[in-house]
Amino acid sequence: MDLSYSAEELAFRDEVRRFLDEKLPQDMSDAVREGRSLGKEGHDRWHAILNEQGWLAPNWPREFGGCEWNAVQRHIFEEECCRAHAPRVVPFGLTMLAPVLQKFGSKTQQDHYLPRILSGEDWWCQGYSEPGAGSDLASLKTKAVREGDHYVVNGQKTWTTLGQHANWIFCLVRTNPEAKQQEGISFLLIDMDTPGVEVRPIILLDGTHEVNEVWFTDVRVPVENLVGEENRGWTYAKYLLTHERTNIAGVGFSQAGLDAVKRMARAEMSGGRPLIENPHFAARLAKAEIDLMAMSTTNLRIISRAASGQAPGVESSMLKVKGTIIRQEINDLARRAAGLYAMPFASEAVEGGNEPPIGPEGAEQVSPQYFNNRKLSIFGGSNEIQRNIIAKVKLGGGA
Repeated sequence: MDLSYSAEELAFRDEVRRFLDEKLPQDMSDAVREGRSLGKEGHDRWHAILNEQGWLAPNWPREFGGCEWNAVQRHIFEEECCRAHAPRVVPFGLTMLAPVLQKFGSKTQQDHYLPRILSGEDWWCQGYSEPGAGSDLASLKTKAVREGDHYVVNGQKTWTTLGQHANWIFCLVRTNPEAKQQEGISFLLIDMDTPGVEVRPIILLDGTHEVNEVWFTDVRVPVENLVGEENRGWTYAKYLLTHERTNIAGVGFSQAGLDAVKRMARAEMSGGRPLIENPHFAARLAKAEIDLMAMSTTNLRIISRAASGQAPGVESSMLKVKGTIIRQEINDLARRAAGLYAMPFASEAVEGGNEPPIGPEGAEQVSPQYFNNRKLSIFGGSNEIQRNIIAKVKLGGGA
């Protein structure tokens, strides 16, 4: 997406491109472009490459080892990484937990956990959703009872992304069952190796293992693993969710997806002409691109606020809703551009094989992405709930 960059910003973009040309492994780029899973080893490798460069944490203040890039730099970096088919950095420690620890955590917690997030020594997952507490997260039932120097945790979390790789989980737990829903929740850091923690896989439609259930049975968690104050966890949870929702929008990924759709539409024929010249398809493509340009501007405003130390407000909900709608529209356009080649949904296409690709470039990943990204409008707070938040704040007053 073309923006009017200053000379300094163009120089930074050139530096990012050189870094990606020199340091992004070709096998990793190929895997991302073809929609194949990198596995934990691949994510750890890219994490280490970025950390060695000093570019792993664009949103962190320098005092904690981050880049402290401005909004435009972060936009350029994401856009160039997506164009080069670089892996997306696993966000749970870097862009979700870290801002909470930096704002609400103790000095001891900051000194211990933040360097381990950067080094990759700790892999974090998120313990928010429960079978009966998804969109209505404040109704969560997992409880933590104080017993001396420990909390004893019992309950269940679900849809825990990449929990099979994690050695730590940040959890919302109920510490005061008598209080109002939001007022009785605390924010705990739990070692996944603690006795009583069990991870059970949830196998998705395409046969992959991406999400999990996590069960807690009399899990003893040291009191010093409480972030902030007891029963104030809802405040920290909302702060984290604003960062998560901003991250879900995925402007760079939408731009890369739009470029792929254009390539397929130029190669595929419709009525004897390239599909991209079909008036109906071209109109949908143009609308998606215009919406993406508008969202990109909004994204720059929001990450600029975050970079100045402000938590993104209701705008993060707006960005989450619009961003997921655009990404799903691009997925649908890709499915239509690939035509009959988008129909197969076999494990061979998902996992990648030795057979040459069939149909237009990128067709083999269309179905996996289309089906997997249906989740975008649900996780991180469903779009319906986000619209309620927007209406309440903008029309009714209150957060």
